[in-house]
Amino acid sequence: MKTMKQNIKICISMILCLFVTNSFSQKVKESKNSNSKEASVVESKLPAGFNWKLVWNDEFNGTRLDTTKWGYRLNIMQTRLKTFTDNAAELGGKGNLLLGIYEKDGDFYSSHLQTGSNFMDKPGNQYGGEALTWPIDKLETPKFLHRYGYYEIRCKLQAQPGWWSAFWLQSPTIGATLDPLESGVEIDIMENFTRDNVVSSAIHWNGYGVDHKSAGTGGFKIDPTDDGFHTFGMHWSSTGYVFYVDGKETWRVAGPVSHREQFILVSTECMGYRKGTPSPLLKKEHLPDYFIVDYVRVFDEVY
Repeated sequence: MKTMKQNIKICISMILCLFVTNSFSQKVKESKNSNSKEASVVESKLPAGFNWKLVWNDEFNGTRLDTTKWGYRLNIMQTRLKTFTDNAAELGGKGNLLLGIYEKDGDFYSSHLQTGSNFMDKPGNQYGGEALTWPIDKLETPKFLHRYGYYEIRCKLQAQPGWWSAFWLQSPTIGATLDPLESGVEIDIMENFTRDNVVSSAIHWNGYGVDHKSAGTGGFKIDPTDDGFHTFGMHWSSTGYVFYVDGKETWRVAGPVSHREQFILVSTECMGYRKGTPSPLLKKEHLPDYFIVDYVRVFDEVY
């Protein structure tokens, strides 16, 4: 009798897993098939041993960015960086997001996309007269915040030097306290600074001043693929973070684990401007050049 009950439980688990997987595939296929010109769907490389449910995604169909899902990051740490722009992202009509750079009057511009915002990014306004300033701007309603789950991007790295790309999560309130579990953690799922297939992953907490702390992989080289596309993923649970490249685990770290809902960023940035001037590498660019994104997906564990 005990063996029969165990077999029944196993069968139910297998059916649930199959249902969730088929449900995910159907949702993505329906999204991709909404435009006959879209490329065929590529299934996610989900970590084994879990039941997953798709809870948010963008397949980048059509010809216009879905602004119900994404906004543009134009400010960083109370500073408006002029080369962070809202016009260097486009959809090619074939199921891809194209994040490019362009040159204007000797400067180079690129876009950060985000589903929420950090409350300290925008500079504030005067309060009660010229002597006082409220240090934050009007708070924005996030488009998507989430806690825990599996976060994945499928993308093709840019071809030329001088700018970097990243897929990461950020807390709206990072550094607001010295408790990263409450205030959140920057989770860099993938950053690519050079054009030699070297990427890195990292976490940062307690803000970006004297209290800042971090841990990371350092740069490591990834194997080439036939079409140049790679998947980068991260499983965020209450016990830590596990990072993946093309379905293979590359790093795990126990924390600190953010219990704060966080937002997603898909960003590019031209090098040098944090120090005031563009990197000389940018002047060697032969444009156009793009960081190409096939999809971004978020899954929850189903228990």
